[in-house]
Amino acid sequence: MRIISGKLKGKSILFLKSQNTRPLKDSVKENIFNIISHSNLLKINIENSNVLDLYAGIGSFGLECISRGAKQITFVENNKNALELLNKNLSNLSIQSQALIVNDKIKNFLEKKQINKYQIIFLDPPFAENNFINELKIIKKKRIYQDNHIVVLHRERKSSDNFLEVINPIVIKQYQRSKIIFGKFLS
Repeated sequence: MRIISGKLKGKSILFLKSQNTRPLKDSVKENIFNIISHSNLLKINIENSNVLDLYAGIGSFGLECISRGAKQITFVENNKNALELLNKNLSNLSIQSQALIVNDKIKNFLEKKQINKYQIIFLDPPFAENNFINELKIIKKKRIYQDNHIVVLHRERKSSDNFLEVINPIVIKQYQRSKIIFGKFLS
């Protein structure tokens, strides 16, 4: 795995070789960032943005955001092995100062008082996981996002999640086994 673009372009990222985790493939990640950067429908700028990376794993999405000029990334992950590699990736890339790592369950993190409001919220839950819809509801209720924001959701291509009461999908793309939903929280 590698960083695709920006100031860290071409740098390698350590990743887990496990059946319990599913790293974001470089090709899917590249497509996500092309859509964020070039879609007239999304109107979001990665540069100087605050990003929330939920189910962060080894941090592939957030690391790419930092490389592309994001101001601050909050990584939320509770898998010990993934956290170890995330810390190594941040150290190897010398970007620890732009990252906040939260070692906790996502629900616990979201229910705490939030100081930051995010422009980009990325969720990459395990494909069998459906709790993320409740987590989206908490984010919406606590309004921990900027007015100009985007939610990016990585799901299994065949999934039929009912998130329409929480977010309005703007763009939906499919790549191999992956389905990427770009949306905004409903008012």
